[in-house]
Amino acid sequence: MANAKRDGASPEDVRDLRNAIEWMKKEGDIIFTDKEVDPNLEITGIQKQMDGGCPILFNNVKGKPYHRCITNLFGDMNVINKMFGWKDHADRSRKLAYAITHPIAPVVVDQKDAPVQEEIFEKPAEANDYVVPIRHTNLEPELTVGSGNRLISGEYFNGGTDLGYNRMNFRWGNVGTFQISPGSHMWQVVSKYYRDNKMVPITMNFGLPPAGSLLAGAGFDYVILPQGCDEVGIAGAVQGAPMRLVKSRTVDAYSLADAEVVLEGYVNPRDRRFETAESEKAGVQGRFHFHPEWAGYMGKAYKAPTFHVTAVTTRKRESKPIIFTLGVHTLDDHNIDTTIREASMFELCERMQPGIVMDVNIPYCMTDWGGAIIQVKKRNKIEEGWQRNFMAAILATSQGSRLVIAVSEDCDPYDMDDVMWCLTTRVNPKTDIINPLPGGRGQTFMPAERMTAGEKEWTASNTSFEGGMGIDATVPFGYESDFMRPVYPVEQIDLKKWFSDKDIQNVKSRMHGWVLSLARTGR
Repeated sequence: MANAKRDGASPEDVRDLRNAIEWMKKEGDIIFTDKEVDPNLEITGIQKQMDGGCPILFNNVKGKPYHRCITNLFGDMNVINKMFGWKDHADRSRKLAYAITHPIAPVVVDQKDAPVQEEIFEKPAEANDYVVPIRHTNLEPELTVGSGNRLISGEYFNGGTDLGYNRMNFRWGNVGTFQISPGSHMWQVVSKYYRDNKMVPITMNFGLPPAGSLLAGAGFDYVILPQGCDEVGIAGAVQGAPMRLVKSRTVDAYSLADAEVVLEGYVNPRDRRFETAESEKAGVQGRFHFHPEWAGYMGKAYKAPTFHVTAVTTRKRESKPIIFTLGVHTLDDHNIDTTIREASMFELCERMQPGIVMDVNIPYCMTDWGGAIIQVKKRNKIEEGWQRNFMAAILATSQGSRLVIAVSEDCDPYDMDDVMWCLTTRVNPKTDIINPLPGGRGQTFMPAERMTAGEKEWTASNTSFEGGMGIDATVPFGYESDFMRPVYPVEQIDLKKWFSDKDIQNVKSRMHGWVLSLARTGR
């Protein structure tokens, strides 16, 4: 599986972002522009108009003569499937589930052999000079850095490695706010050292090899990816060769040797500051707009721990290091946040009872961590009911999950029209809607959850979780003939026998929505 010879790009093609860009260029899967682009609104405005399209490389970034920017890197998962040799979305989840349990341990290289340490800048006055802050919308009062990937390792992560995202705002030169999602791996680490007022050394890596960016999106599935797991090793299994680490120059931590830029430093759990000047002036958390969130709403400014930069290491600046300016609430961001999550849910179900779950999909409209659709196949009467165990387990162990839908093998889990048809025709509202116990822990990025705080500050400590919901839209075992779907003979028909290519294209261009899935399957 993960170690076997595969189709797609070779490990050498994806060992760093630059090689991956060259591979995508050869495949015709990336576009470039030399026109100047402004990180203030223009990059994300372009990305949103081209959301779901191929990667975009900006070679000329306003105010950043030593940088290039890439976005939409994961906008089209067909590109990523091809890159890593996955034949389709279902194959991807299975292969990634295998990689989770079969990591390839990273290797440590000498500092002189690490591309990301070609140039060293200790005690930088302005961290923003070495990265590319962006602004998504006119509602945000300040630019932010949201595309860096933290790397925690060694004793600070129980002997394992952790990659993840944390938005930062360097309002004080080389000191910035460091937002940490409650319940996340980073939250677990900081909580452990908060009592002792101990600094946590980390690196923030920019321009990772694609497999590293993919693993950085893994989050809130800690039954499958517990503290102490090796996320860098899993990334190695994904790319088919070990990821390379290098010892940091100024802190007790490691960097990804093949990244483009690294900020070294430490997180101070107790030095908490407001993310924006607006919220600081008002002295209020969770009310003022700041940085969009994965749930599809504007985020809020909070008081957050701080990240203190002790050094910047980078590839030669003349080569224009590439920053992945990830826009939040884009398909790019969604695919990063859900791909490993889908595989983790698949693995969770397989561990509970193998052979029943067929696929897991988190469509864009289910907002990253908000839910999932699981496809199951019941092979005998005894397996009836496992789909409900799966849904309850996902809602309980995948923090933030609010809605899980189970469908049968004849439903296309990637077509929301097909899923809605199943909800309409196969669900008994008295028996097929499952409401786990409320009062647990969710995520405060959902406005409905924030509102439970009432007049108190909209922070994690003041909000409550209403509980998730599972919907069983599967066909009851033994009643398959009563739920038999008509299948038209599409595979027996060659339209070219009757129509010209022009006529066929004329008709096909007018087809949208559910008819596309039905035409493909004949249902």
